[in-house]
Amino acid sequence: MAKLTVQDLDVRGKRVFLRVDYNVPMEEKEGKMVINDVTRIVETLPTLKLLIEKGGKLILTAHLGRPKGKREPSMSLAPVAVKLGELLGKPVAFATDCIGEVAEAAVAALQDGEVLLLENVRYYNEEEANDPAFAEKLAKVADVYVNDAFGAAHRAHASTAGVAAIVAARGGKCAAGLLMDRELKFLGDELENPARPFVVILGGAKVSDKIKVIDRLLEKADTILIGGAMAYTFKLANGVKTGKSLVEPDQTATALSAEAKAKKLGVNFQLPTDTIIATPVDTGKLNKKGKPVYDLVNVRTISGDIPDDAEGFSIGEETAKHYAQIISSAKTVLWNGPMGMFEDPRFAGGTNAVALAVVEATQNNGAVSIIGGGDSVKAINKAKLGDKVTFMSTGGGASLEFLEGTELPGVAALSDK
Repeated sequence: MAKLTVQDLDVRGKRVFLRVDYNVPMEEKEGKMVINDVTRIVETLPTLKLLIEKGGKLILTAHLGRPKGKREPSMSLAPVAVKLGELLGKPVAFATDCIGEVAEAAVAALQDGEVLLLENVRYYNEEEANDPAFAEKLAKVADVYVNDAFGAAHRAHASTAGVAAIVAARGGKCAAGLLMDRELKFLGDELENPARPFVVILGGAKVSDKIKVIDRLLEKADTILIGGAMAYTFKLANGVKTGKSLVEPDQTATALSAEAKAKKLGVNFQLPTDTIIATPVDTGKLNKKGKPVYDLVNVRTISGDIPDDAEGFSIGEETAKHYAQIISSAKTVLWNGPMGMFEDPRFAGGTNAVALAVVEATQNNGAVSIIGGGDSVKAINKAKLGDKVTFMSTGGGASLEFLEGTELPGVAALSDK
């Protein structure tokens, strides 16, 4: 069922409670918290500009980090309000609380077309608990509810589900923002009846994280290409030695079951034929999290068994070329998860080759290319190719759960058209 969107709303003079995903990466510089990447803020601008144009009074609600119910100054949204004002080209008011007198007074001062950002909603534990009394306090300032935070839509929190339920019970409208609407279109509608060939590229660390996605996409895809650390669990299941590679021995039966299902359905299911490996050597040092730091030495590419003292870190050049060739003829591409440890230049080649192949299929073959959030987006942005694909999801866990076919609480809470 299609959801109501901001384009369907009349918000003039109304208080629009707008859930956004401003959980942006920040670091401390010269005693101030500085935003490292403004992508999530920029992605919401079309929704904000439309609602401003429509004369709504915008009340933005978001979380930042995991303050666990405490007022952590390093997780304040105050710097985000400043940055948003710069990007919007108009002042953005900031309330030092998200509920109570402070928030209510700031909302009361709003004129039509003005914007207010409330303080981090996770300063209250009641947010993640979807506490009804807390949701009532948030909803006190809302005439209309809009959710543009797809990245948080898989959580039934007060700001993603509770407030929407209260607004709807009052007879108010609950709508998707433009970004949310695009997420639902590309991750939902486009993949229901994809143009063929439909090629799915899946990487990342664990088979257990992706098995539901693999299982569901096996019923839709023409080809599935496997990379990243989860490929080693498939290798192990097929009797290949994996050395010190990250594997899930308890998932080998699951891996074999996925391969058997692919065979039965006639899906071209591909595993890497070569691997870039290295030997980890303990430096005797610990990182910030207290874990041992290893030097990776003797980097080389192999086929077959990985030696006992070595670890796999990426697909090899032969696999990358083979995968790129398959991707080149695709009409729909879904990519979720890098092909290896792309953050290290020594192991980035496979991921970069796949990113380039996806871009070329989009640009030269007219393919619809969908990047399914998380590290895949980081990888394609790192390769400076993000603006050359059809769509990049802003959701990590939300993208995965949606692709699995799970109904997201933040989407279910929105009004149907």
